[in-house]
Amino acid sequence: MALNSATENSMATVPVDDSMPTDGTGVIKLDPWLGPFKKDLQTRFAKTKDWINKLDEHEGGLEKFSRGYEKYGFVIADNGDIDYREWAPNALTAHLFGDFNNWSRESHPMKKNPYGVWEIHIPAVGGKAAIPHGSKVKITMECPSGEVIDRIPAWIQRVTQDLDVSPVYDAVFWNPPKKFVFKNQRPPKPRSARVYEAHVGISTPEHRVGTYKEFTTDTLPRIHKLGYNVLQLMAIQEHAYYASFGYQVTSFFAVSSRYGTPEDLKELIDTAHGLGITVLLDIVHSHACKNVLDGLNMFDGSDHCYFHEGARGRHELWDSRLFNYGSHEVLRFLLSNLRFYMEQFNFDGFRFDGVTSILYSHHGIGTGFSGGYHEYFGDNVDEEGLIYLMLANEMLHQLYPDCITIAEDVSGMPALCLKLALGGVGFDYRLAMAIPDMWIKILKEKKDEDWDMAGICWTLTNRRDGEKTIAYAESHDQALVGDKSILMWLCDKELYTHMSKVTDYTPVIDRGISLHKMIRMLTHSLGGEGYLNFEGNEFGHPEWLDFPRAGNNNSFHYARRQFNLIDDDLLRYQWLNDFDAAMQHLEETYGWLSSPQAYISLKHEVDKVIVFERAGLLWIFNFHPTNSYTDYRVGVEQAGTYKTVLNSDREEFGGWKRIDESVKFYTTNFRWNERSNFLQVYTPCRTVIVLGLE
Repeated sequence: MALNSATENSMATVPVDDSMPTDGTGVIKLDPWLGPFKKDLQTRFAKTKDWINKLDEHEGGLEKFSRGYEKYGFVIADNGDIDYREWAPNALTAHLFGDFNNWSRESHPMKKNPYGVWEIHIPAVGGKAAIPHGSKVKITMECPSGEVIDRIPAWIQRVTQDLDVSPVYDAVFWNPPKKFVFKNQRPPKPRSARVYEAHVGISTPEHRVGTYKEFTTDTLPRIHKLGYNVLQLMAIQEHAYYASFGYQVTSFFAVSSRYGTPEDLKELIDTAHGLGITVLLDIVHSHACKNVLDGLNMFDGSDHCYFHEGARGRHELWDSRLFNYGSHEVLRFLLSNLRFYMEQFNFDGFRFDGVTSILYSHHGIGTGFSGGYHEYFGDNVDEEGLIYLMLANEMLHQLYPDCITIAEDVSGMPALCLKLALGGVGFDYRLAMAIPDMWIKILKEKKDEDWDMAGICWTLTNRRDGEKTIAYAESHDQALVGDKSILMWLCDKELYTHMSKVTDYTPVIDRGISLHKMIRMLTHSLGGEGYLNFEGNEFGHPEWLDFPRAGNNNSFHYARRQFNLIDDDLLRYQWLNDFDAAMQHLEETYGWLSSPQAYISLKHEVDKVIVFERAGLLWIFNFHPTNSYTDYRVGVEQAGTYKTVLNSDREEFGGWKRIDESVKFYTTNFRWNERSNFLQVYTPCRTVIVLGLE
């Protein structure tokens, strides 16, 4: 971990340890099991450097290459002149048309250069742009077959949809007279990443789509009060189908108009920065919507413009198109897309969706990963996709040293989160996707008395040394229709009848609230170097998530987050919300996420007790359904006097006040459970106690 942390995340630098090789095989020093794949590591490293050298020679380097949005699409000069460029090599002719020329298909012809790029220069009229702000535009092209096709510009920065007219999006020329000016600096890169994952559209209790402005005024203060320091925004890139959760992108440079204007989103990000919150974009570069009329599919009439041709260019499960990462212009498009959101919107980094699909030629379809290293190399790997991810991390971390990149990868590919100079792929974090699967499996299949303490600890700590992981107890996918959230699995129908404080505190609700707190705290403290929560899950949001669609009569009933539940003093959801806040603020104080992995001294299968130390704190979890233990002896390395810094049994967290927090705990110099000292505590059933030195 230390070597990786100290090394620069760039292929232009060398590892801090002079003995480390500089050919991409430094990762072998960290993990000797990679030795047999030395040639693969050297090859991918060399090919990535070849791309960098090629771009240095022909494009002015990655820095200039990734500013494609300053050359492609609509570029507006200070004097009002407009230049419009589009890559469409298959087209024979191209014309720009729209409201500005009464939709004349002939009046504004474009010229094609030798590289398949069409362009047109439109002089200003009277010192103003000839295309009015907010007017609709399109490009029309003639194909070799003689077919004439109309398309939305690929680099367009604003598209809108009027469902009363058509589900197809319209491209809008966006040139507001008043430009947004950011007021706040980006926050420093957080020492510990406590991530709040949110979807703007569902961030309202009302039966409609929420807005950027509402999120800014209503949701951001909640996130800040809870103590999260990173906001991860989903479904921002424009997507034609709302129910796709944002994962069927049609216009990559346009932020979703469902929620408001680009300026509204900029205000949201600027406000978050003012609160000290880092903002990440959930970026979808693993595939694209197959829409033709308002997407990239068949853009210039060919099957292979932005995507691979034929079956290789189609994802059979997602029913979408797959990018050709080996194409010069596709790389320009994708790298510039990242740069665009960093520069124009002041995002602080990205969560890369569907990384498994990018990394492998099989895209993870019908493939189980056993952990055998042979699965991560050879013909299974899509080398072009892997190189794209390395180039993306190279560009982002070189230009924005505090940038955060997170990989959503289910495969566990080695070196994914190691620095580029060592031969890694360069991500800062990977998502611990096995953890939420484990919790749901336990809740579905096991009785409380059958929970496997050792198995739980193994899953929570089974991560690659030196590669940072973001843990989470439940994913947004598990909230989707057909599954349930953790609290829904725990309490089921009693959520509808017994979450009011004026009703009986039934055994079902008591169990649900107790285990909800323990599951999240154990995941937070033991599961990784970062923590993620999907909005609403912090307080055990009831029911599931289901976007408006034909199958539910286009209802918004389940496509909303009912934050009103925690504003009601008579509801028990407040207890969970307050515990989550206490957990985040305690991490801010002690910083366990940025500390070395915990030392687990006890996994007692009969007592159902887990004990571990991390960041100078001592955690004691008692998962037993009924047994409480007095004078329970636990090992601890650091001698001294300990006090309770947090316990889940406090009354304000829905507990029974069985723990006296005024009690001090004194260590005894006697080795216990492989620790140098021990102390004795009272640990009630279904509670977690966190002790810290006075």
